Amino acid sequence: KVQVFLYLAVFGIIMTVVGNFLLLSVIFLARTLHTPKYMIVFNLALTDLCGSTALIPKVLDTFLFDNRYIVYEACLSYMFFVWFFLNVQSWTLVIMAYDRFIAICFPLRYHSIVTKPAIAAMLLSVWVVLMSISACIVGLLDRHSFCGSLVIQNFICGMGSIRNLACGDTSLISNIAEVSFVLNPILPPVLIALTYICIAIALSRIASPKERLKAAKTCTSHLILVAVYFSPLLYSSLIFDIDRDADIILSILPDMPPLLNPILYSLKTEEVLNCIKRLCVLKRAYFAKLQ
Repeated sequence: KVQVFLYLAVFGIIMTVVGNFLLLSVIFLARTLHTPKYMIVFNLALTDLCGSTALIPKVLDTFLFDNRYIVYEACLSYMFFVWFFLNVQSWTLVIMAYDRFIAICFPLRYHSIVTKPAIAAMLLSVWVVLMSISACIVGLLDRHSFCGSLVIQNFICGMGSIRNLACGDTSLISNIAEVSFVLNPILPPVLIALTYICIAIALSRIASPKERLKAAKTCTSHLILVAVYFSPLLYSSLIFDIDRDADIILSILPDMPPLLNPILYSLKTEEVLNCIKRLCVLKRAYFAKLQ
């Protein structure tokens, strides 16, 4: 059963790359989508694409070609990129929640608060801070030697797995790991929950049920991504008595939101669908002229 799930996951990751590349192309080419909201969606699609690209090669090598070995330097770089992009994804979901919070709770001030420079500053801060923490952890791990077993009981080079194999004092790494644990997966879902409590209070004050439902619908795509992303991540982080097969499945599940992202923000969004249709018409007109 786990093997079947893994093959489906590999297929899903490949489709993720295709879907997010198409979504990135549409947002880049359609000027009407050059808004703060779609800057966040573009960033999410970019991190989804980069994260999946970092994950795919080793997953394919392990499960399609049964190669269970990885060199030490590749393991560290693999750990850095996979966990860095997972962290960026989670904080991008926080910024999305902030966007929905301002749009529903302060609709008249939305365009003055949620501006392109403000969103760009938030996204840049997320990239810089998380990259610094990830680089610091990997750098500290690289300073340690390994005097025992070199077998990791997972297909992902996890920070905890490598730290447990290291010799000497790893207290500094443990302290930084605790900060990283708070930054993801603890703090983001807490912040998202707080924003949706405020959104729920704001929606309860809207007199018209129709307007209330219309406003709530703008949050459904984001809520689906949050639920699918954080549920397995929190479960695997907080529950320690997990067998190996369950651990592998839970390690893969956080990579499912990148597959949902292009579907939720393209096929289910009228704005993006209209841009796709317009781009198709322009493409046909261009090729018609060439003929």
